[in-house]
Amino acid sequence: MSIRIKLLLSYTGMLIVSLLVVALTAGLFAITATGDIRSFRDFYKVHYQLNPLTEQEESIFLELKYLAKNEPDRLEDGKLLEEYDFKLKTVRAGLYVRRESNQVFESRTFNQPELEHYLPAYDLDNNQIRNTFNIGERFYAYAKFDFRFSDGAKGGVFVIRERSPFGEVVRKLLPVLVILLVAVIVAANLLLYRWITRSVVKPLELLRGSAERIKEGQLRHSLDLRSKDEIGQLNETFENMRKRLLESVELRLRDEESRKELISNISHDLRTPITNIKGYIEGIRDGVADTPEKMDKYVNIIYSKANDLDKLVDELFLYSKLDLNQVPFQFEHADIVGFLDDCIDEQRYVAKEKGIELEWDERPKSAVPVVADFEKLKRVVLNMIGNAQKFTDKPYKTIRVSVRGDSNQVTVEIRDNGIGISPEDIPHIFDRFYRAERSRNSSTGGSGLGLAIARQIVEGHGGSIWASSEQGVGTSFYFTLKRPTNKEGAAVDDDTHSDH
Repeated sequence: MSIRIKLLLSYTGMLIVSLLVVALTAGLFAITATGDIRSFRDFYKVHYQLNPLTEQEESIFLELKYLAKNEPDRLEDGKLLEEYDFKLKTVRAGLYVRRESNQVFESRTFNQPELEHYLPAYDLDNNQIRNTFNIGERFYAYAKFDFRFSDGAKGGVFVIRERSPFGEVVRKLLPVLVILLVAVIVAANLLLYRWITRSVVKPLELLRGSAERIKEGQLRHSLDLRSKDEIGQLNETFENMRKRLLESVELRLRDEESRKELISNISHDLRTPITNIKGYIEGIRDGVADTPEKMDKYVNIIYSKANDLDKLVDELFLYSKLDLNQVPFQFEHADIVGFLDDCIDEQRYVAKEKGIELEWDERPKSAVPVVADFEKLKRVVLNMIGNAQKFTDKPYKTIRVSVRGDSNQVTVEIRDNGIGISPEDIPHIFDRFYRAERSRNSSTGGSGLGLAIARQIVEGHGGSIWASSEQGVGTSFYFTLKRPTNKEGAAVDDDTHSDH
């Protein structure tokens, strides 16, 4: 059963219960107003013509009316009138008979001395035999019949009942009020049903439609429901789920493309040294290396290509382990300045052979403590220095190292004055197997894993790595490391013990 049908049935049930409550309340109200449960049926007759008497009173009135028409003189018999008055008393009414302007009989039920002055004038045509009148704050309803006695005198017989004025007003207005109340209840339920349907069922149908589209793979269709209720919260959660699914699918597609590119790049980078090795081995087999000098040259080339192949496999294996978080880090507190001194000293001779000056830009005068795994961090620094060495093209080639820090972290910069990197390549240089040089020539670039490994290691330290470059001017590589903290969580100042 759908929610819409459940809501319809629930509101219909509520409407029926409300109408029953209204009917019961109206009945109890009528009984309270009249004070007589026996008059309940008459009280609830929905008509606008006044009906002042009950069935018993009406029966007695008809008997008196019959006497007035056929034996009018008997209406002067006091004993007979007392008998009729007694019958009327049992139903809480009274009798009044007049002749001309004189009173023939008045029931003691009324106890109203001014009664005869408020009775209507004679109407022998009896055009209106039922009506009401007030004496002060007391309200009376009557049925009367005017006639002539046998001697021609005018007479009138009244059956009178005192009623509550409030009860009469209620009796007249109650049908209108009941109809109005029923109309209000029905309208309110319809409006409430429409409002609930629009605010609950319609958004749920939109969510269902969105879920159907997601099932069909359409993840780019957003559902914009701005309500702040539980439905809105459900929509927000659903929309977040859709975005996460879309991101997951896009990530899977990117991973698939990366996997294809990775396989292609690995195939290319492995095939190149293997092809060279095979070519030189075939040359040896075919006797091309027919002198000891040629043989040594071929063997050295084969050895060099095998080393390149071993290095590529080693870097690929390291990157895979870093990417899967399978490489443990051994963090320690030490001076980054002393560590960089060691790296510069290690690479200075190699750089000098290439005509490159590798020095500090401005060496800090005091120790700068950091938290790092210096064995892995060395690979980051050497990869950056090696990358800078490959792309320096000025007559005076320089690589400068600098360190600056704040209270929370230390930033290391390695800057060269090489050819620079184009703006469209900057966002991708830390991706695996990415090369700004599209031909993937090993003479102008490495495996494409060096900077990707550097990013994995730096991010493993909880730091960040980035680059800025201007073509024709040079490139700067940056990475950050955390400062050590004391027991209170404050950063440790300089002059900390250094292992370098």
